[in-house]
Amino acid sequence: MTDTAIETGTAPIREKTKRRRVQLKIIITLTIFCVLFNALAWLAEANQTAQKMIDAYAENIFPKISVPFAYLTEKLPFSLGEVLIIIALIGVPLSVIAFIALMIAFRKKRDKRRTVRRVYGYTYAWITAYILLTETLNCFPLYHTSTFAELYDYPQEKYTASQLEELARYLIDETNSAARSVERGSDGRFALTADLDETARASLIKLSEKYPRLKGYYTTPKTIVNSFFMSQQYLMGIYFPFTMEANYNDQMYLLNMPDTVCHELAHTKGFIREDEANFIGFLACDVSESVEYRYSGYLRALKYVIGECEDHCSEEAISNLYGEICDEVRTDWNANSQYWQDVQESDEGVIDSHTVAEVSDKAMDTSLKLNGVEEGKYSYNMMTDLLLDWYFYKR
Repeated sequence: MTDTAIETGTAPIREKTKRRRVQLKIIITLTIFCVLFNALAWLAEANQTAQKMIDAYAENIFPKISVPFAYLTEKLPFSLGEVLIIIALIGVPLSVIAFIALMIAFRKKRDKRRTVRRVYGYTYAWITAYILLTETLNCFPLYHTSTFAELYDYPQEKYTASQLEELARYLIDETNSAARSVERGSDGRFALTADLDETARASLIKLSEKYPRLKGYYTTPKTIVNSFFMSQQYLMGIYFPFTMEANYNDQMYLLNMPDTVCHELAHTKGFIREDEANFIGFLACDVSESVEYRYSGYLRALKYVIGECEDHCSEEAISNLYGEICDEVRTDWNANSQYWQDVQESDEGVIDSHTVAEVSDKAMDTSLKLNGVEEGKYSYNMMTDLLLDWYFYKR
């Protein structure tokens, strides 16, 4: 009878031990996979075989695993990524406090302390594995694929200051034309009337006829509840790899929204580099049937190109370029600048806007550099190189 009781009592323990070992093996296996896959991605620039493997993943596997994921999270009427971040910001400190409290409460009960440590350990191990896996599948290695220019035979030429000036004039003409055609409010500012989500998807689908990697299902972009906090960071949009969501700031100046939504949707197609997402956003707006989208895309492109002109063109040329910008564009340009200035001067946020902006700026720059983007935050401006290639060779 005693032997039977022992057997009966140890069976559940053995089963639990077996399940824990299975969990541990899965977690370790996923971690090893992620480390090896990321290592392969980093080898891509120097190794042709590795480059082909990463490109094959981006073209053939990433769309098949990302689309179902995006389709599921899209069904939620809110940004799951934002909710998870809020839960983490609140839950992690609270869980640490709870852990300490439990360790104190069970200081004389060794078995219960062991159980608490085990539960915490496996919970955080699974969370870490999930984040590492989704970032690996949906983000990190995609920084090391062949560039957009390489994929679609852009010449990547070196251009002169006069050619940069020529591009700026073209963009000014297109921007002026669109600015005079859009709807405006009583204050003369841009008014958005197009269906933001549907127009973005239609534009990108149309663009995919020329650039096949953009083909496929597009998720619905979502607004961020804490958009003011995004504005404090000068953020207009954000892509969450761990939920496959394209999100945008719905408090910013309306003219930014069309181009931003296209930019974030470009990320969901595996174009993670910021200059490429910027450029794809511009191209999508350019082919759009909506003049509001064309205006948004051209004005964003013009800002980048004018910025480069200020670094490389003569003062006279720069003065002439600014003189060609119409009053309607100036109205929107100034209104947009005023919005960001108002945010920085506002006392609405929990944390001072200047502090948030500074921390965000450094975090973004560091993140990009850690992913192999040597230019860091400046990589956004590299869109100008693609615009020059497009204007002189591809349009």
